[in-house]
Amino acid sequence: MERVQKILSGWGIASRRQAEQMILAGRVRLNGEIVSLGTKADPNLDRLEVDGKFIQNANRPEFVYLLLNKPVGVISTCHDPQGRTTVLDLLPENLRQGRGIHPVGRLDLDSTGALLLTNDGNLTLNLTHPRYHLPKTYQVWIDGNPSESLLQKWREGIMLMNKKTLPAQIRVLKRSADQTLLQVVLREGRNRQIRRIVELLGFKVLKLHRSAIGSIQLNQSDRPALLSGRYRYLNDDEIYFLKNCVNLLAPKEAAPIQ
Repeated sequence: MERVQKILSGWGIASRRQAEQMILAGRVRLNGEIVSLGTKADPNLDRLEVDGKFIQNANRPEFVYLLLNKPVGVISTCHDPQGRTTVLDLLPENLRQGRGIHPVGRLDLDSTGALLLTNDGNLTLNLTHPRYHLPKTYQVWIDGNPSESLLQKWREGIMLMNKKTLPAQIRVLKRSADQTLLQVVLREGRNRQIRRIVELLGFKVLKLHRSAIGSIQLNQSDRPALLSGRYRYLNDDEIYFLKNCVNLLAPKEAAPIQ
């Protein structure tokens, strides 16, 4: 027996959060009865319906794994009440409808770059769990020229909302008279973390771009650059990398994480 939201997520119908919202909205029925959060079911025996449609193994969506280069001004959600453009709006119709595809984590409205999308609910749940520290690489333009001592404080960890951040890799890529380009590698993803730390250090983020999620990069030497607003399918090695990072591979498949 599993919670209904976990079943819907694992089957690729929706992310765990989306499934919970669907349940709260009364859109999910178990054996004819509207379910509530926490209700458990046996997917092999019980009848599950979403929006009146019977869900079974035969009509599970095939898992899809995408990398998107998110532009400025696009919301990292599946739906926006204010009618703003979402990351799903950048996908073709056949990927937007009935596939349960959703973003894994978020990039804020003013940030750009690498964002994973999938309908693999178990992978999403694990990739966004605090126990896993998948490195993410950013290029960050800031106003001014922070000293090496300030950058070292950031590397060692900064107190943010009463909790110290994990150690970070910070490298200066370029300096001009009034701006600095940093490469930042983080292994955690608190809300607006880079922007808030830069403000604590006395500066302001001018531009924030995520170039890589682990070994999955927007720009690779063996393929054309992924332009802003475009997406591509992950290859088998990239999917393997993600699943290996969060222990979703069978023991004989797993390999040490580099």
